[in-house]
Amino acid sequence: MRQVLKERTMTENQVFTHIANTAKALNTQVFVVGGYVRDGYMKKVFGEEESTEENIEKSKIQTAIEKDIIDGGEEIKEVVKKKTDIDFVVLGSGLEFAKAFDTEVEECGSLVEFEDFDTARYVMEDIEIEFAGARAEEYEKGSRKPEVKPATLEEDLSRRDFTVNAIAQEVQEGGQLGDMVDPYDGKKDIEQRILKTPLDPDQTFNEDPLRMLRAARFAAQLNFTLEEKTKESLLKNRKRLGIVSKERVQEEFFKLLASKKPSIGFMILFEEKLFEEFLPEVPALDGVEEVYGHNHKNNLYHTFRVVDNISERTHKILLRYAALMHDIGKPGTKEFIKGRGWAFDMHEHLGRKIVRTVGKRLRMSKDATEYVANLVRWHQQPIQLMDTGVTDSAVRRLVVNLGNDIDDLLRLCRSDITTGNPKKLQKRLKNYDVLEERILHVIEKDKLRAFQSPVRGEEIMEVCNLKPGPTVGKIKEAIEEAILDGKIRNKYEEAKEYFLSIKDTYLKEVVDWEKEKTI
Repeated sequence: MRQVLKERTMTENQVFTHIANTAKALNTQVFVVGGYVRDGYMKKVFGEEESTEENIEKSKIQTAIEKDIIDGGEEIKEVVKKKTDIDFVVLGSGLEFAKAFDTEVEECGSLVEFEDFDTARYVMEDIEIEFAGARAEEYEKGSRKPEVKPATLEEDLSRRDFTVNAIAQEVQEGGQLGDMVDPYDGKKDIEQRILKTPLDPDQTFNEDPLRMLRAARFAAQLNFTLEEKTKESLLKNRKRLGIVSKERVQEEFFKLLASKKPSIGFMILFEEKLFEEFLPEVPALDGVEEVYGHNHKNNLYHTFRVVDNISERTHKILLRYAALMHDIGKPGTKEFIKGRGWAFDMHEHLGRKIVRTVGKRLRMSKDATEYVANLVRWHQQPIQLMDTGVTDSAVRRLVVNLGNDIDDLLRLCRSDITTGNPKKLQKRLKNYDVLEERILHVIEKDKLRAFQSPVRGEEIMEVCNLKPGPTVGKIKEAIEEAILDGKIRNKYEEAKEYFLSIKDTYLKEVVDWEKEKTI
């Protein structure tokens, strides 16, 4: 693989014009295929609203956090702009065409070559292009790596995942697109909002088992239903998903989470038992038990609804994933207590452990895993605060534990309200409004961002003649607790005075090895 880095871009019209020029120079034909053609036809059939993404309004806390960061002179990470993906099939060598295209556009982007597969990717600021020669792929049983052979356009389209993605248009002179080449009736399936495979689904899913997750993802992304034969094949071939790398599974699953209504895809994964192959903790949420006439809600359907709710509030994939995992500890903590009913005490603590286990399984980064684990751990706290009374001390602790993720926690908590009673819904949302205002007040008053004791460990060691050890940590913790409890303000002078007043108590119990000098 060779990569050449540049930082320029083109418009879509310019891309197609240069594609046409390159095809003419090489005396070959090139076709645009896949999602670009599919989405273009969907707009024609259903209108522009199908692909319109709603803006998510920022909360007051998020605005305050960003302002706080700016005022502190820290850098805010830019949201990664979504690229336009365009796939092209060349009747000839995809790699050679890509090289000629790179020359044609005077190296306007980054060319990534995949010589083993005769393909290449061309990456620009706003547009990413895939070039591949028309090919057929043959997989040996149990293998994930295909044998690639040259093929006709129709043969190439037959190996696509779904008929709606197996439509092509030739790029003609001047960058104009020709008539649609549609050998597998993809246009008809788009009109009927149906997903099915060009070939027998058993063959399609056996060749690349990741396509089974794509079926769920496209169903959610496009709001399509699966053809019955295709659904049956998912159930039949689900074990094949085990040969796919966990990284690819994670990537595809997170694409599903990015859809407008993820629950559509979740239900497919649940009904066809695909969840069991990579995330069995989710179907474990299913079921309702009854004891003495008391039952509990089905946590699976509740969870799916929470994810849909939060998807209306954020485009942040990890936050949507946190919504999926927020009650993951409930099956392991479920208990019927006479006189009280069903309880799931401490499920948030078990949930945090499960999130970490799943994170390792799906090859998630440590930072991403801990972000989700922290939200799962604390998602019950705002409810408990509102039940017991919102005090400044309790709010301080919540802000310190969550840091800049406090806004994400509240989005999760708001999304966790799934009652069908409008009055109850409004009451609970109003309670969160009150809590949000209190949080803003405490943040502005106490400056708790990146909270830690104003009196640093070095100063404690110098004053107390101590080496690094547990006593220093205990004193720092005592200072922090005093601030959180409201005994002193988060100011150095008050923290220093408090430290001097308590140090002798801790020094009475200091062990010999911690002593720097005679105390």
